[in-house]
Amino acid sequence: MSTMYDYVIVGGGSAGCVLTRRLTESEDTEVLLLEAGEPAEDRDMVKDPTRVWDVLGSELDWKFDTEPQPGMNGRTIDWPRGKALGGSSVINGMAYVRGHPYDYDNWAEMGNDGWSYDDLLPYFKKSETLNADGDEEYHGTDGPLSVSRGTPSDFSKTLVEAGMEAGLELNMDFNGAQQEGIGYYHSTTKDGHRHSAAAAFIKPVLDRPNLTVETSAHVTKLTFDGDRATGAIYEQNGEEHEVEVDDTGEVILSAGAIQTPQLLMLSGIGPADHLEDHGIDVKRDLPGVGRNLQDHLRVPVVYESTEPVESAPEPVEVEGGEERGTRYDTVMVGAFERSDPSLPAPDLQYGLSPGSEADPQAGFSIMVLPLRPVASGRVKLQSDDPYDDPELDPKYMVDEKDVDDFVRGIRRARRIGETDVLSEYREKEVKPGEDVQSDEGIAEYIRNNAVSGYHPTCTCKMGTDEQAVVDDDLRLHGIDGLRVVDASVMPKVTSGNTNAPTIAIAEKGADLIKDA
Repeated sequence: MSTMYDYVIVGGGSAGCVLTRRLTESEDTEVLLLEAGEPAEDRDMVKDPTRVWDVLGSELDWKFDTEPQPGMNGRTIDWPRGKALGGSSVINGMAYVRGHPYDYDNWAEMGNDGWSYDDLLPYFKKSETLNADGDEEYHGTDGPLSVSRGTPSDFSKTLVEAGMEAGLELNMDFNGAQQEGIGYYHSTTKDGHRHSAAAAFIKPVLDRPNLTVETSAHVTKLTFDGDRATGAIYEQNGEEHEVEVDDTGEVILSAGAIQTPQLLMLSGIGPADHLEDHGIDVKRDLPGVGRNLQDHLRVPVVYESTEPVESAPEPVEVEGGEERGTRYDTVMVGAFERSDPSLPAPDLQYGLSPGSEADPQAGFSIMVLPLRPVASGRVKLQSDDPYDDPELDPKYMVDEKDVDDFVRGIRRARRIGETDVLSEYREKEVKPGEDVQSDEGIAEYIRNNAVSGYHPTCTCKMGTDEQAVVDDDLRLHGIDGLRVVDASVMPKVTSGNTNAPTIAIAEKGADLIKDA
């Protein structure tokens, strides 16, 4: 027996949470949200921003990893993804970075009408309440998601001074008039606690009578009537269920850049030869499903010191309604810069923080993250079993430009670490190490030590070319009643962390669906 809805949303991550809230604003619209994980937004280790390393690798993490990467000396790279209501916003580093206007204007120039920066800015503002200084031209004041900034420590201020000594401009708002410069990240926190997409968008509306949320619900396949999507099959507590949308309803995939293409392929939509290899009947030959995979790599330049550079953070008791909670005021120093002044937008991102491998309070690190990878990889099925992890091949460091960009980023980060203002804290560089000076030596350090930036995107990209999976209304090419609304629709990865752009995509996607 099946149940019928106006919209069935597959995946309760950042995009799915936004869609659920917005589509249930109309009392006449029946919405079902299916999430494979469980509610976790109120767990202590989730709420406490300082415990991010506790949630990574926990039961709230799908714990994916890549195929061995030839460009990384054969290493496999961990790819955490959130397995909970709220998705990866439950386990991420909470940095709120929208990217650069160039990213979105480039999407529009690729033929995606309505996706320029000016088109998306209202959706960034709609989702946000900024609890920090910011220009209202760029920021929202009454959105569901709390965006905040902690109080910087003395050493955080010193790191900013170092960046300025190295030639970076002070920038207190990477999401405002310009991205370039050094300053403090905004974060998705509220009263010092993590403010996940579940806490922001879902929890306040769970009592809506037109909303049904099913957790521990693993979707195994989509259903169709000819070329129209009609619903989904999911397993929950050992039982199989089927749900349907009505004749004018839609199935919306928001399972993320890994599991959205996986589910499409399991349902017969994707590269025909790959599906046939796994004995899957081809519903629609779409070669781009799972292709165009992009992610950012990151690696630190690390300096040791003989003494701690700052004390460990102390919890602060605050009043929170009728409850008392623990607030952790954290702040992250970041920077964006162009390695070449002729570039249209920054191509390097840095995260600057106290701590070395020997002591989390001693020394300091400058995380380097090149923003514009050239190589693109692929998500493939391992088998036709929906419980088998897909094969993930981002093709890290196989393109010479990607290697050159990363080496240049390490060199530019060093100029910050070697500034006079940091001299009293700097004993020696331990990674890559003072003896590693050649391009080849730096590249080898990267191949042996870089890890994912946790920004997988672009595997169901929006566009009109032969690799495109959805159009600029996020409708699947060749299939009616089916849309993709998550980070997989990005034509190119954005300049920075990807949670804020994913939320904006979902805000716009909700309007596209309502206006259909």
